[in-house]
Amino acid sequence: MPAPVLPLIEAVAHWPVRGALIGLDLGTKTIGVAVSDPDRRLATGVETIQRKTFKADAARLLAIASERNAAGFVLGLPINMDGSEGPRAQSTRAFARNLSNLTTLAIGLWDERLSTSAVERELIGMDVSRAKRAEVIDEHAAIFILQGALDRLARLRGER
Repeated sequence: MPAPVLPLIEAVAHWPVRGALIGLDLGTKTIGVAVSDPDRRLATGVETIQRKTFKADAARLLAIASERNAAGFVLGLPINMDGSEGPRAQSTRAFARNLSNLTTLAIGLWDERLSTSAVERELIGMDVSRAKRAEVIDEHAAIFILQGALDRLARLRGER
């Protein structure tokens, strides 16, 4: 049976109370990967995967999830500024559906509007070169996405 693919707030009911979450920023050429600590307080970058085939990409993501004893995935859902979903959001949903057929870990979708541009501004502010930004932008976007989701979950639990 495929893992559920749900909005973050609904996915949390399918995850154990503790356990790392894997955050993903799906790009057309790369996938930024971040992981949380088991208490889900802090997101840390893991790597940027150069996309090949879905099968190869999914195998790497599942290996990372296994290595980190992950409880679930958080995928950034690129919603348009007006709240509608375009081709990138549909592609993310398709990726999530396909991944759900390969794992039992629930997949939460988190609105990632402006995550890449926010990270880009931050890196520019830190005077990171264009070449270096290109190398790390997706991983940092994954951190930004996952940290946003972790902060939202903490607020739901009444923390912070």
